[in-house]
Amino acid sequence: MKNKKIAIIGCGNLGESVLNGLISNTDFTNSNITATRRNLQPIDHLKDTGIKLTSDNVKAIQESEIIILGLKPFNILPVLKELRSHINPDKHIVVSLATAVTIEDIQNTVEPGVSVFRAMPNTAADVGMSMTCICSNTDNEEKNLLIQQCFDSIGSTITIDENLMDSATVLGACGIAYVLRFMRAMTEGGVQIGFDAQTACDIAKHTVKGAAELLIGRNQHPEVEIDKVTTPKGCTIAGLNEMEHNGLSSSVIKGIVASFEQIKK
Repeated sequence: MKNKKIAIIGCGNLGESVLNGLISNTDFTNSNITATRRNLQPIDHLKDTGIKLTSDNVKAIQESEIIILGLKPFNILPVLKELRSHINPDKHIVVSLATAVTIEDIQNTVEPGVSVFRAMPNTAADVGMSMTCICSNTDNEEKNLLIQQCFDSIGSTITIDENLMDSATVLGACGIAYVLRFMRAMTEGGVQIGFDAQTACDIAKHTVKGAAELLIGRNQHPEVEIDKVTTPKGCTIAGLNEMEHNGLSSSVIKGIVASFEQIKK
């Protein structure tokens, strides 16, 4: 991967998170990474890392092999139309991070024969902990492995069918916000029972991290680990039941479905 040249076109919040993950990974050479934005000021602090920063999308593409599109969904096809003649099917792989823009949409916009991937990482890429779902239009094992390795470098990956990409957006990308909101509520509860805000936040952060690591390390269903800490007549089950009486699980499920329905509008 060190010799692969990567361009991130449209380096907004998600694109910058991916970029930070790549920069911090020794599998990549920073000088082989180019990031573009119309206004470079928000990413100007990255110039000392050795990556290339430019507003020239054409130049970025000409100097790359993997093109990661961090553009907004409403921008991606118009920009691709402008760049179409510069994307070479024999050289480039196109990876879109956009929600609700299909592989077919992209294929119909670029030159025939271009390998197209969709990837849905989340902002935890910033710290190398993204969960990225990937699908593609190619059976080329080498290209599929290359893109998987690219996103493995910023966390974990899973290959899914394209018809699940909107669901992946909700569960994996929007999911970061859901978990952070839960952590904020834990912090506020911690303050109410006596901790200062910073200490409560620290406890919440490490508790959530530990819970995730338990499930990942043991490959368990959440209820298995819940049962271990819910003793008869104990404080844990009392708290869980109060949360459920007030709609905790139902609210989370409804929120996930609402996000999914919003994408489909």
